[in-house]
Amino acid sequence: MAQIIEALTDARTPRLLTTAPSRISDAAAVQGHELHKSGWTVAQVVSAYGDVCQVVTELAGESAIDITPQEYQIFNHCLDEAVTGAVTAYAEQRERDLVYLGTERIGVLAHEMRNQLNTMTLAFAIMREGKVGLSGSTGAMLERSIAGLCALVDRSVAEVLAETAQPKLVQISMLQFMKEMQISGAVHAEKYGLQLTVHPVDRELTVVGDWLLLASAVSNLLQNAFKFSRARGSVSLRTRVTSERVLIDVSDECGGLAVDQTHELFRPFLRGSANQSRPGLGLSIARNAVRAHAGEIHVRNIPGTGCVFTIDLPRGPDIPASLAI
Repeated sequence: MAQIIEALTDARTPRLLTTAPSRISDAAAVQGHELHKSGWTVAQVVSAYGDVCQVVTELAGESAIDITPQEYQIFNHCLDEAVTGAVTAYAEQRERDLVYLGTERIGVLAHEMRNQLNTMTLAFAIMREGKVGLSGSTGAMLERSIAGLCALVDRSVAEVLAETAQPKLVQISMLQFMKEMQISGAVHAEKYGLQLTVHPVDRELTVVGDWLLLASAVSNLLQNAFKFSRARGSVSLRTRVTSERVLIDVSDECGGLAVDQTHELFRPFLRGSANQSRPGLGLSIARNAVRAHAGEIHVRNIPGTGCVFTIDLPRGPDIPASLAI
């Protein structure tokens, strides 16, 4: 804005008319970077400069200040340069962030797969030499690594589906859906030595959604809860309803979150403490899946106890459970 004021003040100076646009563009480029970091959309960036034009024009009218055609021309030219500089810088920064995110994602995936495969290779080599049997600790290590690799692949596929696939919307019976979540969740809860409690669901309750994507969201929240809950603790899965919404709560016993960690939970590849690494990957997948249903995920921190992650979805019309899948 300072450069625009300077340009209008010295509108009759030919030298300034050749140097002002570049200074304005440079300043706007800096702002474009900052607006991208602040989460603005490109439409908001453009709209902000349009607001400047409107506000200046209205203030001039209210103050009975005459704006000459030359000043209007310079003003519009400055705004054009500012918009171009800001949008260009915004787009460049966004592209760099996307490239970095994609590279980081591939790197993390390759690193995790390599770790699992190295463990599996080592265990297999020891067992092939006949030094240990399949039923011992080495066999258990091999089994865990295979399960971990399968989970990693499933998680990666779910992430891609949540980001790119068009939801296949059907009427889903929440009763049937929760029964499936209980069956699959109980197996994982047992592996972690935890208790899973699934609360009763109204048999007539339905949502309109993609079964696979919704199952991916709930499964990732459950996996997150199992991973971070205290030993021999409990995890619960509860469905609540309002007149317009269906709320799915996943409650854990992780001990609660640091105050400054809550807003970063859903960032992909977030690294936590030594015993709580990367909760953000599964949570990011879950959030993408829920947003594909025009829903959202909220988290409530209970210091000293744990967290409650809530999937908030539009409610479908209640129909007989036998008619929904």
